[in-house]
Amino acid sequence: MTAHDLDVTQANFDSEVMQASMQQPVLIDFWAGWCAPCRQLKPILEKLAGEYNGAFRLARIDSDQEMALAGMFGIRSLPTVVLIKDGQPVDGFMGALPESGVREFLDRHGIKPALGAPDADEAEAAPAQALESPGAALARLQAAVAAQPDQDELRLDLAVAQMRVGQAEAAAATLDSLPANLASDARARRLRGELDFAQALASAPALDELERRIAADPKDYAARDLRAVRRLLGGAEAAALEDWLALLAEARSWNEGQAKKRLVAAFALSDDAELVAQARRRMSSLLF
Repeated sequence: MTAHDLDVTQANFDSEVMQASMQQPVLIDFWAGWCAPCRQLKPILEKLAGEYNGAFRLARIDSDQEMALAGMFGIRSLPTVVLIKDGQPVDGFMGALPESGVREFLDRHGIKPALGAPDADEAEAAPAQALESPGAALARLQAAVAAQPDQDELRLDLAVAQMRVGQAEAAAATLDSLPANLASDARARRLRGELDFAQALASAPALDELERRIAADPKDYAARDLRAVRRLLGGAEAAALEDWLALLAEARSWNEGQAKKRLVAAFALSDDAELVAQARRRMSSLLF
């Protein structure tokens, strides 16, 4: 144990997790001694807790010994990791993600390594993959999956890579083939959200046609919704959220609350925590 990771029990849960999360994010690792994937994930989490040097705290809970805490979080499979911020669970994943997957999960929530000298292993390892083109990453992962078809984490990586090069149908098929512990983790849920947005555009008009429709009829809510989807998937995230917020303000109940549903789904895909926080506050003010 270090200053950045500790064992948690019912006795210190409130102080070391809930109260501590008001100052820094807390990552809870629910594990058990008999769980082989837990043993695979443990050194990854401990390594990152040290490397991130206070950017988050790792709290390890033995589910067999602390059944009340496991029950409070509805833990049904191990390992399960839950992220707590400001006294509230905000996200999580199940299964032993590879180190790259855990890093992506942390990054998505704005949790980054502490400033200072980089970890030596990270400095050596960085890169080739960071410089990979989407096509090269896809080819590498296809070869890796062919060589190791039983490695489910590689298939999840492949699904993400397929989506990055526009192969939405292939990504959906790969995602559907994953076992339950991976199909429900954070990366898989994020990819499923991207696929849902991509599906909405399957037969949608081009952006210029949508713009013409909106100019002709500002109450063409379907066109405004599809324009926002195109903007989101095209990288104009702020503009997309503005579109849906305006639609929510004007036509809150349109299409069974479509604007609210789109906003919630878009929040889950965003890496911009500040933008999402601002949009959430505006959505709440419109709804309540």
